[in-house]
Amino acid sequence: MKDRLKYLLELALVPVAAGIVFFEQTLIRWLNVGMAALARWTPVARLEAWLIRQPPWVAFLSFVAPSILILPIKLSAVMFVAHKQFGMAVGAVIVGKILATAIVARLYRILRPTLMTIGWFAAADTWFFHWRDQAYAFVRSLPAWQKAEALVARVRAWAAERFPELTAHRARKKSGLH
Repeated sequence: MKDRLKYLLELALVPVAAGIVFFEQTLIRWLNVGMAALARWTPVARLEAWLIRQPPWVAFLSFVAPSILILPIKLSAVMFVAHKQFGMAVGAVIVGKILATAIVARLYRILRPTLMTIGWFAAADTWFFHWRDQAYAFVRSLPAWQKAEALVARVRAWAAERFPELTAHRARKKSGLH
């Protein structure tokens, strides 16, 4: 019975965990690309350069500020719910979350060296990423995850055989030869 319960939990956990891991990794990757492109705009590049030169407390305030700046978007979601516009409410929350994630991810990327000079931040950062890596390792060790990974590899190999021009473009893009 115990093995059966574990198997059923895996069946329930793996798709959810895979979805979260995939969504997080994909979203962060694309948001980083978009924010890096935005950072090439002169006013943003100047702001980032200024932030990098600031003391740790300014870096920390800058890092947490997007959570406060997104508050009006969240309040608009409440207003939409009050007017029974649930689709707009969900859309507002999603847009707010994506904007906040993009901004915080970029700020983390550029301010991390300064933020890591704050002892409690460095400890929290280390703890969080250790916990996240442990959770990912657990999910990746599950047989269902490994089967799904093997299936994805087979589909990629099949696609590479059927559509070599797509994989050639991807390989050139990865190597910087595009």
